[in-house]
Amino acid sequence: MAKSRSLYVCNQCGAESSQYYGRCPACKEWNSLLEQVVAATPTGNRATALVSRPGNSKSRTAQSAHSATAQPISALTLQQIADYPQSRLSSGYTELDRVLGGGIVPGSLILIGGDPGIGKSTLLLQAANRLATKYRMLYVCAEESGQQVKLRSQRLGIGREGRGDEGRGEGGGLEAEVATNLYLLPETDLESILRELESLRPQVAVIDSIQALYFASLNSAPGSVAQVRECTAALMQVAKRENISLFIVGHVTKEGAIAGPKVLEHLVDTVLYFEGDRFASHRLLRAVKNRFGATNELGVFEMVDRGLEEVRNPSELFLGNREEQSPGTATIVACEGTRPLVVELQALVSPTSYPSPRRSTTGIEYNRLLQILAVLEKRVGIPLSKLDAYVASSGGLNVGEPAADLGIAVAVAASFRDRTVDLGTVLIGEVGLGGQVRPVSQMELRLKEAAKLGFKRAIVPTGQLPSVGLEIVPVSRVVDAIAIALGGGKAASPASEAES
Repeated sequence: MAKSRSLYVCNQCGAESSQYYGRCPACKEWNSLLEQVVAATPTGNRATALVSRPGNSKSRTAQSAHSATAQPISALTLQQIADYPQSRLSSGYTELDRVLGGGIVPGSLILIGGDPGIGKSTLLLQAANRLATKYRMLYVCAEESGQQVKLRSQRLGIGREGRGDEGRGEGGGLEAEVATNLYLLPETDLESILRELESLRPQVAVIDSIQALYFASLNSAPGSVAQVRECTAALMQVAKRENISLFIVGHVTKEGAIAGPKVLEHLVDTVLYFEGDRFASHRLLRAVKNRFGATNELGVFEMVDRGLEEVRNPSELFLGNREEQSPGTATIVACEGTRPLVVELQALVSPTSYPSPRRSTTGIEYNRLLQILAVLEKRVGIPLSKLDAYVASSGGLNVGEPAADLGIAVAVAASFRDRTVDLGTVLIGEVGLGGQVRPVSQMELRLKEAAKLGFKRAIVPTGQLPSVGLEIVPVSRVVDAIAIALGGGKAASPASEAES
């Protein structure tokens, strides 16, 4: 009789070891190996035991009878290529479809993670409600009972969105159609879920969450590295074979990364992060991996008493109060994927009573701020080495691209000089270490968004002068941009620049 044995698995990379090490031999992470007891199976292979689960012999026989063969890429016809984007399923949310690259690809695995209470289950339940009007939906609630999900659906008004009094009767209208196509399965056993997926064959399914599922052949606890890896691999096989689009909810660690082995993110097709301040109303849905669309796309939602609502014009959310001018503010246009966002930056410079001045950022990369402060002191002559500096983006949006450098520099200079920047001016450009203003990408797209929101003037790097209905002010040095933004002056001529 075979005996069980201990296996040490890294909770960071998923590497396995037969003995314990203080440092993972694969990823070099300290104190990441966890002991797991592996029960011996009759076949001696966990993967074989998983594939040979009950009720799957028919699908395995059909799969082996019609096994795929290799073919040249040229064998794919142009008609098949043209029809492929049209096979995407619309989730009913424009913002969600944008982040996914235009819709849900059939047979794809989509992993969505976020902090507790951020709204992951709310978003997926509302999306399942809208998808159920056209497709068969299965919602696996592994962390809640069916009655609890029903109670939450009543609070969100599931089945009554976008309707008046008509169709509210029993068996009629949208509510009856949703009630027929939306199935709930309160289950945590992986084999039961796989059998239900194969028998029901929904077009879209939701697993909430992957850390709550368990495979009975493994003795480790639900949520462990082995359980998450095996459960995701099994779900992937069924999703690809039955052409089921699968949403998987994943927990996050205290550092903000999705819990479990990194192989979890490699297995799925798309990885989404649901971000936002729990004490604010807006939520940001960001794609960090997408095999069927652009990465770094951004969707904006707002949490209201009836659930999540789309924000059609997110630039208004990040502009702040535009009715009165305030010293130390500047407006930039950031690009998240293919979406331009007009964001207001706020800076505060004040004397410090400590030997080392404090630097603090909200929504801005900390090291980027230190670099810009050094450029302002060395190239512009603003003494900031003995002053505290605080920089924040309105609305808490994380702005990480270099195109925000010019706006940060002007906002800090405006706060130091206690001056205001004209409300109709936007600043776009990267600041180099030599004090020069460098070009950025997607300039025309940014300026069109600024013009649509009523801005009149744009200070941009020299050489990027698209005609979009704005007054374009080209600058080559950050000192010229500060002079124009704060005093309305003109940039230095090339002759005076050479003399200096």
